[in-house]
Amino acid sequence: MGQAGSKAVPDDSAAAPAVLTPVGFRVQGAAVAAYCAGGGLGARPPSRAGMRPAPMIIGLRTPGEDSMDKITPLYTATATASGGRNGHTESSDGVVKADLSLPKELGGPGKPGTATPEHLFAAGYAACFGGALDFVAKSQKKDASKASVRCAVSIGPREGGGFGLGVRLHIEDRSLAQEDLAALVRQAHEQICPYSHATRGNVDVQFEVLGR
Repeated sequence: MGQAGSKAVPDDSAAAPAVLTPVGFRVQGAAVAAYCAGGGLGARPPSRAGMRPAPMIIGLRTPGEDSMDKITPLYTATATASGGRNGHTESSDGVVKADLSLPKELGGPGKPGTATPEHLFAAGYAACFGGALDFVAKSQKKDASKASVRCAVSIGPREGGGFGLGVRLHIEDRSLAQEDLAALVRQAHEQICPYSHATRGNVDVQFEVLGR
């Protein structure tokens, strides 16, 4: 939506949402499974008898980091995961708890009743974007509090190496005209939603917008 890789595509017809290029990847193989279940950066050396090593602090810099947004933290949520993508994750207050399992599409067991990091990201982005949309609507004396936001998060190999994400958001509110809803979605994405700010320039985010 005004940014490369981020598109809001309202439909001229009120009967159907905009049609987007599908965002999806299907990956199999030991390499992906090894990545998803692997240890990662900053592994600590084994403990010496009777001693617990201090945490290792690592500073990682990415291109353009000097120009990234800085925030004044108002609220912080904390969660701890163990066992990687085949383990368990839980928030510090115990509100969010999930057993994890690598999907079969990624070479894992795909255990029934388990979640993936993509589930958690999709749920968070959908909720956050809905809040941003309602905030923008209220500032214009409109009501988008009952809008439905569905978020699909895909994972797969990046063209430049490693792995990346693709996001598709479907926003529906039949109480608002299509063009009005599309304008609200654009403003929420470009100006308000922190998930949109975090993914901009890094993740391909696409939109389906369906009003009346």
